[in-house]
Amino acid sequence: MFLEIVTPEAVLLTSEVLSVTVPGINGEFQMLNNHAPIVSLLVNGNVKFKGGTVKIEEDFQDKFTKVDGEYVFSITGGTIEMKENKVIILAD
Repeated sequence: MFLEIVTPEAVLLTSEVLSVTVPGINGEFQMLNNHAPIVSLLVNGNVKFKGGTVKIEEDFQDKFTKVDGEYVFSITGGTIEMKENKVIILAD
């Protein structure tokens, strides 16, 4: 599936990933390939994603950490939409 992380400043990431975990308003949830369409608000927490060939632009690599093969990006809130194996996160 395809993941795009967008902030007010820039598009931080556009990459193929295997899974995405986000801090939803009703708790953390994970999406895998072929997940049902969803739109949700996000709260303060970490966006986590895994992928075999994740490519993060050099200018934004310092915004992500990698722990046990999983990339982590901290947010204070935002929204997420998943539709047709494309995840778009609008993050604060």
